[in-house]
Amino acid sequence: MATIKDIAKHAGVSQATVSRVLNNDKTLSVSHETRERIFSIAEQMQYKPVRVQRLKKESQLSNKQIALLITASDEDELLDPYIKQVRDGVEKVCGELGLVLSPIIRGSHIQNVSLQEIEGLIVVGTIDIEDIRHYYDPNNNIVLINNLLPHFCCDTVHLDFRQSMTDVLTHLLQLNHTSIGFIGGSEYVYKLKDPSNTTNKLKDPRSAYFESILKEKNLFNPAYVHVGEWSTSGGYEMMLKLLSQPDKPTACFVGSDPMAIGALRALSESGIKVPDDMAIIGFDDIEVSAYVNPPLTTVKVFTEQLGRSAVQLLLDRFEGRTVPLHVTVGTELVIRQSCGYKS
Repeated sequence: MATIKDIAKHAGVSQATVSRVLNNDKTLSVSHETRERIFSIAEQMQYKPVRVQRLKKESQLSNKQIALLITASDEDELLDPYIKQVRDGVEKVCGELGLVLSPIIRGSHIQNVSLQEIEGLIVVGTIDIEDIRHYYDPNNNIVLINNLLPHFCCDTVHLDFRQSMTDVLTHLLQLNHTSIGFIGGSEYVYKLKDPSNTTNKLKDPRSAYFESILKEKNLFNPAYVHVGEWSTSGGYEMMLKLLSQPDKPTACFVGSDPMAIGALRALSESGIKVPDDMAIIGFDDIEVSAYVNPPLTTVKVFTEQLGRSAVQLLLDRFEGRTVPLHVTVGTELVIRQSCGYKS
C-alpha cells in the first residue's frame, strides 16, 4: 500500500508538504501545480482513493473565485434585513465549502470593479442579463437570485410566491375574512450603467398573485391595494391611506415585515385593534417579527437556502453542466397573534 513517503518521493517534495496538501491545509504556501501533482500521484498510487478524491475536489474549489453582485445599497440593507440575510446565506455556504468570495459588489459601484478573474457570479436582485454581461461575460457561470425578469439562458433561484400567497389568503379566508387589503412596494429593473434610472417598473409577484387569487373568488377590491416604498415608514403611510377610506378591509397582507411593523404602528395610533378589528400578515419572518405587539403572523423565507441553492448551482457549472436550471424555494406561513387562529 502506498504511503505519504512514497508520494513525496515521486512528487519531489517533503513528506510534510504531502501531508499538509492531502489534508487541505490552507495555510500551506505551495503552488497550484504542486498541489495538483501531489493529488495526481496519490490517485495513481491508489492512496486512500475515496478520501483523496474528496480532498482534491475541495482543493480545486478553494481556487475558484466567485463574486456576489447586489443591487441593494448599504442603506437598503439597513431598512430591510431580508436582503442582508440572503447575502449572509451565500457567504456562509462559501465559507463551509472553502470557496473564495470576493468583496461584495454593489450595483452602483460595478464600474469601478474588474470581474475578469471571477469564475462565477451570483446576482441578487432584478438586473437584465445583457446588462450583466456588459461587465461579466467570460462564461455562463451566472446565478440569479430573486430576479423578476424571465431568464432562460442562465441559472435562477427564486421564491415560490404563488404558493406563499395561496397560503396567506387561504388562512385569511378560513378566518372568514372576505375584504382583504394589500400593502406592498414597487419593483424596478436595476440598470448597472445608470443606477438612478427607475423607469422600468415591474409588478411585484406578491401583488400579482394576490390579485389573481382574489379575482378568481370575486373578492378583489382595487381600492384596498396600496403600493409605495419598501420601508417601515412606507408601511406606516400606506396603512394610514387605507384607514382613511370609508370602507375598510378586515384583514391586510403587507409585502415585508419592516413595512408590516410600520403598518402596526399606524393601526395602534388610529385605535384599530389587531387582530380584532384588522388582521395583519407580513412577509420575511425577520427576527423582530416575533417580538412586536402583537407578534406578527408572517411568511417565513428560507434565506440561507436561497444562498445555498445558488452556490450549489455554481458548483454544478464548475463541473461541466451547461443546461440552465431554475430552482424554486418554498416558504412557510408562521401563524402568530396578529391574524388570529383558525377555529
